[in-house]
Amino acid sequence: MFLCAFLKFSQMKAGRTMSQSGKFCSAGFITSTLFGDITFLQIKEEVLMDFTLSKEHLLFRQMVREFVENEIKPIMQDIDEEERFPKEVWEKLGPTGLLGIQYPKKYGGQGGDYLAYVMAIEEISKYCASVTSGIAAHSSLCCWPIYQFGTEEQKMRFLPELLSGKAIGAMGLTEPGAGSDSAAQQTKAYLDGDHYVVNGRKCFITNAGEAKYYTTVVMTDKSKGNKGMSILVIPADAPGFTIGKHEKKMGIRASATADLIFDNCIVPKENLIGKEGDGFKMIMQTLDIGRIGVGAVGLGIAEGALEETLKYVSQRKQFGKTIGSFQNTQFEIADMKTRVDSAQLIIYRAACTKDAGLPFGLYACMGKYYGATVGSDITRRCVQLFGGYGYMREYHVERMMRDAKIVEIYEGTSEIQKMVIAGHLKVGK
Repeated sequence: MFLCAFLKFSQMKAGRTMSQSGKFCSAGFITSTLFGDITFLQIKEEVLMDFTLSKEHLLFRQMVREFVENEIKPIMQDIDEEERFPKEVWEKLGPTGLLGIQYPKKYGGQGGDYLAYVMAIEEISKYCASVTSGIAAHSSLCCWPIYQFGTEEQKMRFLPELLSGKAIGAMGLTEPGAGSDSAAQQTKAYLDGDHYVVNGRKCFITNAGEAKYYTTVVMTDKSKGNKGMSILVIPADAPGFTIGKHEKKMGIRASATADLIFDNCIVPKENLIGKEGDGFKMIMQTLDIGRIGVGAVGLGIAEGALEETLKYVSQRKQFGKTIGSFQNTQFEIADMKTRVDSAQLIIYRAACTKDAGLPFGLYACMGKYYGATVGSDITRRCVQLFGGYGYMREYHVERMMRDAKIVEIYEGTSEIQKMVIAGHLKVGK
């Protein structure tokens, strides 16, 4: 219950989740913020950070680290080897508040800000990206559309159970023929009296088979293209809903990944989020939110690999010296540290921009793209510094390198992020 107790002090206001002593400045207007000692200055809708984290954020980070040390680190190698979803970890995530950091207390959340959520993802990813992949799918992809676009009745019906950890959530978006092109959805739903009938298949779904609720994208009017997409919350026990084959993956092997199969699946009409046809707009906004956290997954992996490598090069001797004393190693370490810190600044900026209530889509894409790039680059270079040992499963950098690759692919590939970034900059227009 450490997080619950820690966050008791915060008195959050809707849409404002910042520091108690920081300031947000806009056109001569100053207001106190509510979470963290971060100063925001708005200039043409941009956020400039005071890089000093609040005592509350620092304490929070230490608490997350202790949770990881006690609950995740002892089993992280085993669950990867066994390709086992760590139910014992998830049973503790809810009671500690780590599944509802950025959501209002009214719905069972902790009333924290998005920066705190990102910091939690970062810290856990240093040791186990399988766990954070599941948290991101649960918190950002499943819960956020319900919170942002659902009715009050829907929020009260789903969120307390999800944010407390009594239920796990997932999102059904990707299909065999609809990956980067989300508009190519084939899963259809039509209204039949008091329920929707759903037919189709989703693939590569994180938390599949473990989740109780699936925030699922369906086509309610295929003829309208993007404007015919809608979102349904589909419970795991819905008639006609089954879980397909579980995937054998290169990395994040302790996360659950499988197909969702809908064969005349019956879903109550009151499980429709928003209006029919609003699905595409809602999904795009949800992905913007989620990308910040996914970038933090790549960042955390890179930080964890670098920490392991610093220990290794300080101990490993060749030619009578530690390899850390060689200039080549020092140059590599210096460059990697600079890249990791650069990624952290971009991702924290995205989170703080969101917390300030300003447009954050560009920064979210930049954070996701660079966090993913740094994760893959740093882990590859760390394995190289370990030499042959880095290729062995006994050493964590091997697993980290495998885990890092997925960050460049899921929730929008790096190529998609670059397209979106260029779009924000109106390149070629």
